Amino acid sequence: MELSTPVSIPKPRFTFEYGNQIMLFGSCFAENIGSKLEDSKFTVDLNPFGTLYNPASVALALRKLFQPERFTGKDLFLHGGIYHSFSHHSKFSSTSETECLENINERLFASSERLRKANRLVITFGTAYVYKLKENGQIVSNCHKLPEKMFTRELLPVQDIVENWQNLLLSLWEQNPELKVLFTVSPIRHWKDGAHGNQISKATLLLAIEQLQKSYATHIEYFPAYEIMMDELRDYRFYADDMLHPSSLAIEYIWQGFKENYLSQESLAILKEWNDIKKALNHKPFQPESDAYRQFISQTLLKMERISRKIASFDISKEYELVKSKLK
Repeated sequence: MELSTPVSIPKPRFTFEYGNQIMLFGSCFAENIGSKLEDSKFTVDLNPFGTLYNPASVALALRKLFQPERFTGKDLFLHGGIYHSFSHHSKFSSTSETECLENINERLFASSERLRKANRLVITFGTAYVYKLKENGQIVSNCHKLPEKMFTRELLPVQDIVENWQNLLLSLWEQNPELKVLFTVSPIRHWKDGAHGNQISKATLLLAIEQLQKSYATHIEYFPAYEIMMDELRDYRFYADDMLHPSSLAIEYIWQGFKENYLSQESLAILKEWNDIKKALNHKPFQPESDAYRQFISQTLLKMERISRKIASFDISKEYELVKSKLK
């Protein structure tokens, strides 16, 4: 008996593997999947500009990484005693102009270097609506709670998104022909757009990605996170208290779909080993001084050493030292 409408995921042309250099950009959902990948010990650079929502801002962030130029005080503005950048999420904001610029520029140049080496790029679009500064028409990545009268709100046309991303992707592939791109549309509904406006926005994003995928089928895949949430998880028990964001259970469910379809078989096997080790790390013994527990710890250390030898990029040095300390 089927109690939902399962979303079919076609076999992808590429997978994610340990050893890949993975970069993720976009909305809160990029943060969710990125955090899962980080926790699974993949090599990840997650949102170097902070959470971004619309295709134009994500594209601008990638262009700034592609040709990095140091941000200066002219690129910041002061509001409520805090320095902000219209290109960045508020996580980079600071009461100190110097600190704000240091945080921005340190991440800019580090992530620029990672982009040149990246094998996999995950892009999550949240909304097709953008906010433009009235004074100069600049699309902002974040309004930073400035008065609404300072902005105009517009829906990006499908073709504008496609052309912008075509030019960007061609530039990236010219430098890095092996880069594979996975697009997703965030399942988080932007309720400020209204019920109909949210659907128009999501449809715009889906149409743009569809065109890009058809044009560059060997390099682009689409993961249906939005469709899984709307169809397989069509029940408010899968939502957080705000009734808009996916619950932790829904995020885990979508992660399972991603993992089963986009991780290579070898990586899935390694991940299973790591999950078993994590269970051992979380184990709380009744008798921590017993010989049986010391043997358990020794066996766990051997498993950690074995998995580190298999995958050079598998950094569990902190966990290893923590477990080793329990033998003292």
